[in-house]
Amino acid sequence: MEIVAVHRYPVKSMGGERLSQARVDRRGLTGDRWYAVADAEGHFASGKNTRRFRRYDPVFGYAAVTVEDGVRVNGPEGSWLVGEEALDAELSKAFGAPARVTAEAEVPHQDAGRVSIVGTASLAWCAERWGGNSDPRRTRTNLVVATDEPFIEDGWVGHRLAVGGVELAVVGQAPRCLMVDLDQDGIRTGVGWLKPLGRERALNLAVYADVDRPGLLSVGDAVRVLD
Repeated sequence: MEIVAVHRYPVKSMGGERLSQARVDRRGLTGDRWYAVADAEGHFASGKNTRRFRRYDPVFGYAAVTVEDGVRVNGPEGSWLVGEEALDAELSKAFGAPARVTAEAEVPHQDAGRVSIVGTASLAWCAERWGGNSDPRRTRTNLVVATDEPFIEDGWVGHRLAVGGVELAVVGQAPRCLMVDLDQDGIRTGVGWLKPLGRERALNLAVYADVDRPGLLSVGDAVRVLD
């Protein structure tokens, strides 16, 4: 098995960037989901409504990339650096409610693990069984691993992985939400997967991992189960 794609999302719920190499610290891929868009009540913009999130679909029309002087957000009406008042004004206008881009503080921007991982065979299985786009961006996972067996990654839970100079402890499966069915990050998802995932997979697709040993990983690095 090897890494075939690495994705980082500098602003949570916005489109992200595809990398050939990434540094991983204890928090995950450096800079991944460090920023989020918060409304006046402190809820993060997303495709769902929960205790932490509020659904603001316009967020999916923006993409964030890391540049030399920070993080740049590109949208339908222009381009802005995170920290510019004009960006918050643009998002507030698009949302129809006050919004601002905030750095992570007391409330974490990540979900149940620091790094998310999905296998290519799992995505292909879903597309073959249910139809729709198998592009891994619909799952918003960080690492895409070339696999031959669907859902082999489920068996990694409770084990450690070596990926390049990084060691990961796989802590659990990743339950999907409405986000898996929404057009985002430059792709159209086509057929929805959420309902069949609920029926056949208890919503699970991909796994979460924490970081045991920080380091550098790259596309093409082997993925090995250590224990």
